[in-house]
Amino acid sequence: METKWLEDFVSLAETRSFSQAAKLRHVTQPAFSRRIQALEAWAGVDLVDRSSYPTRLTAAGQTLHAQAIDMLQSLQTWRSMLRGHASNNQSVVEFAVPHTLALTFFPSWIAGLQQQFGEIKTRLTALNVHDAVLRLVEGGCDFLIAYHHPSQPLQLDPDRFDMVVLGQEVLAPFAKVSEAGQSCFLLPATARKSTPYLAYASGAYLGRVVDFLLNDIKTAVHLNRVYETDMAESLKAMALEGHGVAFLPLSSVQKEVREQKLVQLRLPNGPSLEVVMEIRAYRQKPQSFHPSPEMADLLWRHLLEQ
Repeated sequence: METKWLEDFVSLAETRSFSQAAKLRHVTQPAFSRRIQALEAWAGVDLVDRSSYPTRLTAAGQTLHAQAIDMLQSLQTWRSMLRGHASNNQSVVEFAVPHTLALTFFPSWIAGLQQQFGEIKTRLTALNVHDAVLRLVEGGCDFLIAYHHPSQPLQLDPDRFDMVVLGQEVLAPFAKVSEAGQSCFLLPATARKSTPYLAYASGAYLGRVVDFLLNDIKTAVHLNRVYETDMAESLKAMALEGHGVAFLPLSSVQKEVREQKLVQLRLPNGPSLEVVMEIRAYRQKPQSFHPSPEMADLLWRHLLEQ
């Protein structure tokens, strides 16, 4: 038996709707129904009266509902106690952050935050965007920090998750500066002589944003994909060695631009090649069976005030 089945069941009992509960639990309705069925199989009894609408619980379901809330609250308390032992009884705020933001944004942001908020003990897990979102959805972290662009929304249900904007990031193409002080590459290139392109791997969040930009500008820039990776830092390293053009977050290359090692590329008299993204923080809304840890709640209130 999995605890998420109990959380599913409590959501179903409170909404009295499979579709609404599935939406709150951030899963498809068929997957949600299978999880309720799995819980019933484990219990060995029907928990939901499927002959009525709106959805009603059976007598056994009503009994489990009251017990499930107590069990989930107890599990949350035990988890907090165990984490307290692991952190010398100091509350640790857990962040799930995509790799690029973990390297470029998080260190300076948390330093500034501590100056305003006070000392805070944190634990950061750097993941790809999909796994970072999944960590939040499954209750494995207090906060998710991620990019947001309208073309690539994270599809987190606002009824279940809170959000606050922390700042902005600009994504733009950069290339190595030659010994003569000029860019090693220019845009647009030509069909006969394309520019080597250092790209994000297929499925990477920033790669999808770049693909949207290149399709949206309606201008052929003639890029030849010669290298792929999930990591913006790897793209930057390749660009610094002169292997091609890479779309990089501006915050990650400020030092190299100041030192004239990289230069931002622009289309002469053409559309902008910059993409402005928001940097957002998300958390799961507190629920009766999943309250927010005290430190995380205090930090979220501070972010809202800022």
